Amino acid sequence: MRALEIAAAGMTAQQTRVEVISNNLANMNTTGYNARRAEFADLHYQQMTRPGTISAADGTVLPTGVQLGLGVRMSSVSMMLSQGALGATGGDLDLAIEGEGYLEVTLPDGRAAFTRDGGLKRTGDGLIVTSDGYPVTPDITIPRDARSISVNADGEIYAFFNDRVEPELLGQFTLTGFTNPKGLEAIGSNLFLETPASGPGAISTPGQDGLGVLRQGYLEQSSVDPVKEVTDLIEAQRGYELNSKVISAADQMLSAMVQIR
Repeated sequence: MRALEIAAAGMTAQQTRVEVISNNLANMNTTGYNARRAEFADLHYQQMTRPGTISAADGTVLPTGVQLGLGVRMSSVSMMLSQGALGATGGDLDLAIEGEGYLEVTLPDGRAAFTRDGGLKRTGDGLIVTSDGYPVTPDITIPRDARSISVNADGEIYAFFNDRVEPELLGQFTLTGFTNPKGLEAIGSNLFLETPASGPGAISTPGQDGLGVLRQGYLEQSSVDPVKEVTDLIEAQRGYELNSKVISAADQMLSAMVQIR
């Protein structure tokens, strides 16, 4: 009885959907997090009678045929590229990206990773790094005697000193854009890796080439909508229950068939 396998596939799909929703809700306060959405596609169809089959000597064809679906499968878990709200923090190294683009960081193995989490820190030597200690590209070091720093929308970072009137330009942050950001590989810690699906990263100045600008003293909040996620959770739960009822009905039908004398 194919209904058992079809319903089991449906339960698995709804279970996966619940897992995606739970991950979204778990990250509702994660800086720069973009909500994910589970996407599905129907499985292969068993062609009992193909549409267009000639059914009579006069050339009459079947308008629909008989095609029996075999269930559902996971097609992708897609990242929803929506701008999160900007929350004011007042931190001198808190940078929100207003628009498209990613900050580039260097991993311990030398690979380049990308993030929208602008909660930056400085090391004991003054090097600007992420919360996990990964250096931001390009390397920018804040002098020990700097009184304060300022970052403008174009990514230029200036240091102010007690014994000087004019600030000193320390460097400029860059942003990296991708043709298909949904194709980036998430590796955790708010980091992504470039893949063939995302295309090569294009590095440019903030505000140029379609990239966003930087806002000092702000952080991009998670784009997760808790109300929508809870609604989707209830819908997934109901879908799981309905598929389980199909299994129960199919089991009862099989029992009735076995009991026939």
